[in-house]
Amino acid sequence: MNAAIYARVSTSNGSQTCENQLLELRRYCEARGWTVYAEYTDEMSGAKDRRPGLDRLLLDARRARVQVVVCWALDRIGRDLKHLLAVLEDLQSLNIPFVSLKEGLDLGSASGRLQLAILAALSQFERERLKERTIAGLERARAQGKRLGRPSEPVPVGKLEAVKGISVREGARRLGVARSTLQRWRALARQNPSVEA
Repeated sequence: MNAAIYARVSTSNGSQTCENQLLELRRYCEARGWTVYAEYTDEMSGAKDRRPGLDRLLLDARRARVQVVVCWALDRIGRDLKHLLAVLEDLQSLNIPFVSLKEGLDLGSASGRLQLAILAALSQFERERLKERTIAGLERARAQGKRLGRPSEPVPVGKLEAVKGISVREGARRLGVARSTLQRWRALARQNPSVEA
């Protein structure tokens, strides 16, 4: 089987290197009798979804150049569970097993697929908890009489006077603002009788 091995470190300042990860990944592939098709590396934060090495790996996976993907640890693929699961589900849809040495995760096995299902369920649970906390926070703020949303801005009376009586399109062009902004200013001015739009 052709294996793609992936390694990542967080910085490119020379204090970290992918070599230790790569040595271990090469040994693992050799022990399994797999041929290393290519080594993909990145020297950047795992918080970034788009990384040159990972992008090339996924492209080669889609082109059926590799039959298994091996990395040293799950957090090398991504620190964000949602992104990690998206990558793993992409590989799974291509029928490409994924192996993480540190966690002992092998998605080519039934137990590995069970672990992935548990990870996905935990991710969904966390998304729903976050949504619940957000809604509860908004309701509490409303109950306390706090105004939610965008803070109101004063209507620029002088600017409105300068474009009084002309179309929204032309007025917005002259003022250098979006049409929706001028429309909002005019609506606010109509609500406030002391300001003429």
